[in-house]
Amino acid sequence: MAASLLPVSQKFINGVPVPQGRKTLRLKEKYIILLVFVTFGLVCFGAFFFLPDLRDRVRLNDVKNRIRNVNEMIIPHGGIKGGEVIRHDVDDHKHLNEDVIKFQNQMQRDLAREGRVVEMGKKLNISKKDVVNIKDEIDSEKDKMMKIRKEEEKKKAENEKEKAIKVEMEHAGGEGGQGGEPSDPDVRKKREKVREMMKHAWVNYEKHAWGANELRPISKRGHSASIFGSLSLGATIIDAADTLYIMELMDEYKKARDWIATSFSFEGASELSVFETNIRFVGGLLSLYALTGDVMYKRKAIKVADKLLPAFDTPTGIPQSMVNTKTGSARNWGWASGGCSILAEFGSFHLEFVYLSEISGKSVYKDKVMKIREVLNSIEKPNGLYPNYLNPRTGRWGQSHTAIGALGDSFYEYLLKSWLQSGKKDEMAKKMYDEAVQAISEKLVKKSPGGLTYVAEYKSGRLENKMDHLGCFAGGMFALGAKYSDNEEKYMNLGAGISNTCHESYARSETKLGPEAFRFDGNTEAKSIRQNEKYYILRPEVVETHFYMWRLTKDQKYRDWNWEAIQALEKNCRVDGGYTGVRDVYQSNPSQDDVQQSFFLAETLKYLYLTFSDDSLIPLDKWVFNTEAHPLPIESANKVIEKKER
Repeated sequence: MAASLLPVSQKFINGVPVPQGRKTLRLKEKYIILLVFVTFGLVCFGAFFFLPDLRDRVRLNDVKNRIRNVNEMIIPHGGIKGGEVIRHDVDDHKHLNEDVIKFQNQMQRDLAREGRVVEMGKKLNISKKDVVNIKDEIDSEKDKMMKIRKEEEKKKAENEKEKAIKVEMEHAGGEGGQGGEPSDPDVRKKREKVREMMKHAWVNYEKHAWGANELRPISKRGHSASIFGSLSLGATIIDAADTLYIMELMDEYKKARDWIATSFSFEGASELSVFETNIRFVGGLLSLYALTGDVMYKRKAIKVADKLLPAFDTPTGIPQSMVNTKTGSARNWGWASGGCSILAEFGSFHLEFVYLSEISGKSVYKDKVMKIREVLNSIEKPNGLYPNYLNPRTGRWGQSHTAIGALGDSFYEYLLKSWLQSGKKDEMAKKMYDEAVQAISEKLVKKSPGGLTYVAEYKSGRLENKMDHLGCFAGGMFALGAKYSDNEEKYMNLGAGISNTCHESYARSETKLGPEAFRFDGNTEAKSIRQNEKYYILRPEVVETHFYMWRLTKDQKYRDWNWEAIQALEKNCRVDGGYTGVRDVYQSNPSQDDVQQSFFLAETLKYLYLTFSDDSLIPLDKWVFNTEAHPLPIESANKVIEKKER
């Protein structure tokens, strides 16, 4: 309606009626535009000349206030936010030229940027005269930040890689290879004592006999028994390394590992015991592989086992006792019943060789031991018993002598453990074991007048009421196999009885250490009567049986008995240079033999340590021990994860 009152000649600009004095109005618009330019110049460039001197710093709030004033000057009742004009009164400003609005927006963005420049100047402590270079400084800082960010991302990636490697290392190997710390403070203290004993034995070997087979702890030099031939093979290093790992003596373990990787070799001419080389070297290396997943150990084990293969080249496949590592020639001990092989020796390859075939993919090792198994299973056993001697050429038994101690011991152990190792699938091994222990329990197990259970020897048609220290392992074997037998109570009681008898052989000596052999003749019970049977050479079999009985029954006396053995070892066998055997356990101050046997570190100290550890360390449902106490994994129950080689 109001529009109809205007003269017809009225002009419009941008939809707004132009009154009289048109030139004056255009001049006002130009003035506003000029004002905008002047304001921009004052704010953007004048600030540089009016900055305070170095004693004062520009505040970001000051810049914001200036921006706010410009907003009010240019657009009354409005403002600028986020680089855009905000118009509260649209009617008052809707006629502003769009170009002016765009210019205002651009100006605001520039002002905001300059405000950031000033603020950066404050943070970097830039002087007034250097403000003109702030943009370059900002760009430089941006480049630095980008570089730092890239470095941080690189470091993060490296940390993630290291973390992955650490996780891989923690999960490499089989389950339950470390840990097992007991919650009871007293038990923990005793376990730590065994760990200290291991360190004492190892440090002195390292100091006085490094690289030699064994240590003479009194004369403080290297030692080598005939079973190792003429080569320095570091038998103690190979034998002890898995114990070091299990005890988490990692500095010592790493030194052992490095020596094995760089210095251990079977090159050179030497005649070695095939049996001892297998249980100590092949068994030790395979155990280290299983515990750690380190493929270096697997490669070394293959090389050693290959050196032993010529000993199996006999008409029956029954291996001979000695092999020359250079020529491959083999022979049996001259004293062994007319050139016979020994039951405990040729019957103690199964655990190592089957596992080696499994992890190497080479069937030759398993083929060798399965041939032995077939021969033993097929030939007749007199009275159901296995004699200690077998001729490898004819396949016939030699001298009629049966014992679970020296010459026979580990054969029986390997029958049971082969079945366990296979995940209870090796039915032939289980059948042979059941038949063997039944014959032993019926024909060789006896009880003394004082009620002590023992396993006698059958020799030349008569019983000899004698038991070896070596035979004391059988208590643990009978108990381990008890729950898988037709008469669990019978064999568990048999294991407990033998464990008690072997403890008595310790308790009845002056040193509280057991002799090499003890008898049950007349008034003699669990004591030696011959001078050549009174020595103790740091053997493990008694503490081994106590360990098994503790794990299987949780009867406190078995831990107590092993603690007694620890105290006896410390009193009679510890010297400044390590541990030594004694020549007569019935003397209060016995002479010492000056030999620290490698099996003391491999077996004796390991079984003592495990006795005072929780069952989660080397659990018996996931591991079996070879006859040198090197743990090997049970198939399907304990998967070994290999470390990736780098």
